[in-house]
Amino acid sequence: MSLRLHTLPTLPRAVRPRCCRELLCLLVITVTVSPGAAGVCPTACICATDIVSCTNRNLSKVPGNLFRLIKRLDLSYNRIGLLDSEWIPVPFGKLNTLIIRHNNITNISMGSFSTTPNLKCLDLSSNKLKAVKSAVFQELKVLEVLLLYNNHISYLDPSAFGGLSQLQKLYLSGNFLTQFPMDLYVGRFRLAELMFLDVSYNRIPFLPTNRISLVPEKQLRGIHLHGNPFFCDCSLYSLLIFWYRRHFSSVMDFKNAYTCRLWSDSRHSHQVLLLQDGLLNCSDSIINGSFRALGFIHEAQVGERLIVHCDSKTASANTDFIWVSPDNTLLEPDKEMKNFHVFHNGTLVIESPRSEDAGVYSCIAMNRQRLLNETVDVTIKVSNLTINRSHAHEAFNTAFTTLAACVASIVLVLLYLYLTPCPCRCKAKRQKSALNQSNAHSSVLSPGLAGDVPADGRKAGAGKRVVFLEPLKDTAAGQNGEVRFFPSETVIAEGILKSSRVKSDSDSVNSVFSDTPFVAST
Repeated sequence: MSLRLHTLPTLPRAVRPRCCRELLCLLVITVTVSPGAAGVCPTACICATDIVSCTNRNLSKVPGNLFRLIKRLDLSYNRIGLLDSEWIPVPFGKLNTLIIRHNNITNISMGSFSTTPNLKCLDLSSNKLKAVKSAVFQELKVLEVLLLYNNHISYLDPSAFGGLSQLQKLYLSGNFLTQFPMDLYVGRFRLAELMFLDVSYNRIPFLPTNRISLVPEKQLRGIHLHGNPFFCDCSLYSLLIFWYRRHFSSVMDFKNAYTCRLWSDSRHSHQVLLLQDGLLNCSDSIINGSFRALGFIHEAQVGERLIVHCDSKTASANTDFIWVSPDNTLLEPDKEMKNFHVFHNGTLVIESPRSEDAGVYSCIAMNRQRLLNETVDVTIKVSNLTINRSHAHEAFNTAFTTLAACVASIVLVLLYLYLTPCPCRCKAKRQKSALNQSNAHSSVLSPGLAGDVPADGRKAGAGKRVVFLEPLKDTAAGQNGEVRFFPSETVIAEGILKSSRVKSDSDSVNSVFSDTPFVAST
């Protein structure tokens, strides 16, 4: 076995220094880049490429020798107590998720996140924060999710979340808040992109229902309020019932977690389910009135022109509007429709509403510039005023007739009680008047006074009825001066003579008329 050794050709001297310099530069570059490229994983952490987990390692700050290009850092279950400008010693330009839950954080200073400007998710849950001061998150311009649940937060500065223009989800559950954070939706520091707010299980007793009407519907759908010690109130009930009817998941999914405190007396109260029918005896007028205040219910009369505005908070010059009728007909601007007209600003006009036009109308606002869509539902009620008036007129007529009958009955009763003549005294007066008239008449007919008649004659005439009739003479020819009665006088006299005699009448006749027959002179 033979071994052959070959010698390498020698390089020219002019070439050797150049090659050495190149090798030296490559070595320096390799030494400089290799630690950063390969990364240094601290013994207290677990590393996986761009994910580092340093949980439950009794750390008080971030290790300084971490790989700077990491994207996710978990520091949970440590003893970090203060977040200041030095708690992260090196910048992490690509870090987008930072988890610091279950530590002892009591305060956050301004500038605490200046070394992590590209965070999109920040988890500070389960710490000991008592307040969130002014603009402590102002460096996090692209933050989308912020978790602050299970702390001791009782105060939120109005500008605490100022600058978080991209924030979409904010978790504040399980704190000590006593007021709804309305500054998140209205005012100078409002968060236009906030679509999810969890303030469940705090200490909020009331809600500003009037101001909540200013919140766009797309943001209303994401407000979670369950688990708060609300006082039972019709305005709160009407708001939550409205959300429930519109199938808001924040109410539908946690229906049994919405309770309120109902007072049985001045000292005792108990928790009851808020979303149950007939609990507070709230009338439909109160509930619908709350919906009208929110701008979601419009009422119209048949034939009267109705104008409905699309209350979209994303409306601008680059927004297109489309209405959808209850029968799923698209109502668009510049489209010929029989009874509807849609303007470019989103206003819907119903020229002559009919009863069949009632229902829920949806306004869809599409912003071309930001590619945002928003849907606003409006309930339109159409009633026939003529029919209502006729029913009211009939009811009025019935009531008036009943009242008039009652008044007439009362008048008749009063007349019967106070204006009926007395049967005794009035009869005596009438008999006395009739007696006076009879005496006057008898004095004319009798040839003498009644006192001239013997007593025997009065007795003889007591059982007789005497009628004195005045004869008439017929001066016509052929009568020879004989007395002639009218043809009917004989019948009248016989009827009177045959009639039964009353005791009181006989006394009157005996006392007035004379028994002496009257003989007409020829």
